[in-house]
Amino acid sequence: MSALTDLLSVDGIRLDVEAEDWRSAVRASGQVLVDEGISTAEYTEAMVRNVEENGPYIVIAPGFALAHTRPFEAVLKTGMSWVRLASPVAFGHESNDPVQLVVALAAVDSTAHTAALAALAKVLADGDNVRALQQAASPEEVLRVLKGEPTGAEGQGGSRAASAKDAAPALSEQKILTVCGNGVGTSLFLKNTLEQVLDRWGWSRQVSVEATDTISAKGKASEAVAILTSQEIASTLGDVGIPVKVVRDFSSTTEVDAVLRDTYDV
Repeated sequence: MSALTDLLSVDGIRLDVEAEDWRSAVRASGQVLVDEGISTAEYTEAMVRNVEENGPYIVIAPGFALAHTRPFEAVLKTGMSWVRLASPVAFGHESNDPVQLVVALAAVDSTAHTAALAALAKVLADGDNVRALQQAASPEEVLRVLKGEPTGAEGQGGSRAASAKDAAPALSEQKILTVCGNGVGTSLFLKNTLEQVLDRWGWSRQVSVEATDTISAKGKASEAVAILTSQEIASTLGDVGIPVKVVRDFSSTTEVDAVLRDTYDV
């Protein structure tokens, strides 16, 4: 998991941090970015405003929030922070609250961190890894988990994957959009989880995935067969002329598998 740990140092990991609510939790994660010279306090406040304006869509898995916002001059270099709270706090997400782990991402552009998010998606898709991260006694132990290979297997059995492969679209390449407020954080995370499922199905050549923001998604909807996103962003998008599918746990290949099956009636 070198791509992930390249952006996260042992000094960027804080455990058992006190936070009275979601704002203070996001600010705690942003302060670590400031301390590490990754971004300024202005970026931290922009992360808070992102949730205020777009809702708790950054809570992408049970107990896990990916705090971020658009790249701008307050980002000094691409990096991440890892904050495990002493006590979970509510962000207002209907199914993934309360949150105990807040990972903050600051990126200088929309591409520098893609490999790191792909690595993080694979880590969080494994239940053993999640439990190890929740129980880690030190920042060094967190890094060891993040560098290790997945220890469990979530998702569908071989027979279901085989049936999906048999039903692959027999036509030119199709596209699915994964969408978030900014197109640089949670949409990329969901893209990586979806691509894991497509790889398992053997559909990667037939179906491509593009991560994008809410504004761009409306213009790109005509190019796609479906949009996968959070409940909050789905409400913001409204009717875009193609199916908009809600995913509650962006780390769950099982849930994404089910959503994909529903999309293609497999």
